[in-house]
Amino acid sequence: MTEQQRFERGTDGPKVILVGLDGSDSSLRAAAYAAGLARRQRSLLAVVYVQPVVPAGAALGLPVAEATEEIAEDLVAQIREAAERLKGVSEVRWEFHTFRGDPYGGLARAADELKADAVVVGASERAGHRLVGSVAIRLVKAGRWPVTVVP
Repeated sequence: MTEQQRFERGTDGPKVILVGLDGSDSSLRAAAYAAGLARRQRSLLAVVYVQPVVPAGAALGLPVAEATEEIAEDLVAQIREAAERLKGVSEVRWEFHTFRGDPYGGLARAADELKADAVVVGASERAGHRLVGSVAIRLVKAGRWPVTVVP
């Protein structure tokens, strides 16, 4: 058995395309790009929101869990609304998943658990990430999935 045969999963394209969504403009552009890719490839679009774990906020009694749940619910509502607008024009199979943790760890765990064939993320909008490294750069460096970074 050759190296290529062991990697092949028996398809002619990606079965699962994962996109990270956090409500930022770049993540929304990434979701639109990933939806188009999933439609053309007839793939499942796995939309993933990573709920941040903020133990310091929780220790101060701040309603962190409720806030992140509201963000997740708002994102699902936005996705459903967009899917309804496109109904009949474009059928994209999609699922929404939430994971807890830091953005890189949550997306990496999601990609592994959902057996993602490709990962799509928005470019970081934070200036400091150019120095420290963004989630996208860390996903690319992990080298476990093809990663597309949408500006």
